[in-house]
Amino acid sequence: MSDIPNDEPLSDSPAGFAKEQLVSFIERIERLEEEKQTIADDIKDVFAEAKGSGFDTKALREILRIRKQDADQRAEHEAIVDLYMQTLGMLGES
Repeated sequence: MSDIPNDEPLSDSPAGFAKEQLVSFIERIERLEEEKQTIADDIKDVFAEAKGSGFDTKALREILRIRKQDADQRAEHEAIVDLYMQTLGMLGES
């Protein structure tokens, strides 16, 4: 038997409130997922436009990845890569 009196609407009960909250969360997440897809499509369009203008999209993605890094992290990574390249003889001697 239910603890909710028959005359009390479900939305006024604690279970009803939880259900409304759950539905609200799900709907908000669904809207955000739609927005995320729209943004992803917009980014794809910009890359296609850049490619159509002759830019190398792989290089653009690399630049974007690098720009997200902290300056100190980036400098440390670049120093390690340079050291490895010198060790492998991939850089010209100065």
